[in-house]
Amino acid sequence: MTSLTPRADEPADYDVLIVGGGPAGLSAALNLGRALARVLVIDADRPRNAATLRSHGFLTRDGIPPQELRRLARAELAAYPNVEVRSRTRVAALRPAAGGFAADIGRRETEATVTARTTLLATGLRETLPDVPNLRGYYGMSLFSCAACDAWELQGRRLALIGETADLADRARLIGRWTENLAVFTHGADSVTPDEEAALAAVGISVHRAPIAELVGDRGQLEAIRLADGTAVGVDGGFVRPEWDVTLAFLDGIIPATDDAGHLLTDRSGRTDVPGLYAAGDAAAPGPQQLIVAAGAGARVAAVIVHDSIGIATAH
Repeated sequence: MTSLTPRADEPADYDVLIVGGGPAGLSAALNLGRALARVLVIDADRPRNAATLRSHGFLTRDGIPPQELRRLARAELAAYPNVEVRSRTRVAALRPAAGGFAADIGRRETEATVTARTTLLATGLRETLPDVPNLRGYYGMSLFSCAACDAWELQGRRLALIGETADLADRARLIGRWTENLAVFTHGADSVTPDEEAALAAVGISVHRAPIAELVGDRGQLEAIRLADGTAVGVDGGFVRPEWDVTLAFLDGIIPATDDAGHLLTDRSGRTDVPGLYAAGDAAAPGPQQLIVAAGAGARVAAVIVHDSIGIATAH
């Protein structure tokens, strides 16, 4: 079997190490495997969409449970003997090494060190939800974070948007595309300016600034939001705006460029400013957070890695 051309004389266990086993990482692994690369995927099995019952917008798989999509992808990868997936495993440290990178991998304790000529970071994002009482009891069932993914199912209903970030008014305008009955809840945060509130009111969107006392509903179906001032607002579901960050603490002696929000900066082909280090999916500079977009990014970066390995220009 022909492998990717090494960048140095030192041998490596793998041609490509992929950190993250979501759509971006698994899509990259499939395409790299088909290019005869020796690939290792390390997946902690803690996806951000674990609470979501159904995923939408993925062509031919609209409405599929996220875990089922990952299961199908792994089953397809099993046909490629040059691709290895280690689940429930984490990368404790990734550092530069002769000819590429070395990674300490394991579960609770480091079990092994592997080397790879190139590394693809497809770790996705870690999200922090607003500190609202019992919010988790509704998240993924009647409260969601992605309008493009889930607003179709909620169209025309009484919806809530809960958040504390400065982009809340813009998100409200977006969600207003699917409903004429939208209420914004800032949970006591100063996240909507008076001018923004006036602009939202002009299109029928109300803003509630009092802290949220509790979410009211049954078996994951949201029915009302009760505020600390005693007000209760009836809703049928809605959206929450989490805060997101990229987990890069495992990088040891590797300092890739990031934007102000901590996302990895890449060129249009997925290369970071660290030679041999690539990024794909939600960990890279932000864009639409959809599974199909992440999968496409993984496939694109895989092609770039193959082309870079043999030193030819790429149009990707």
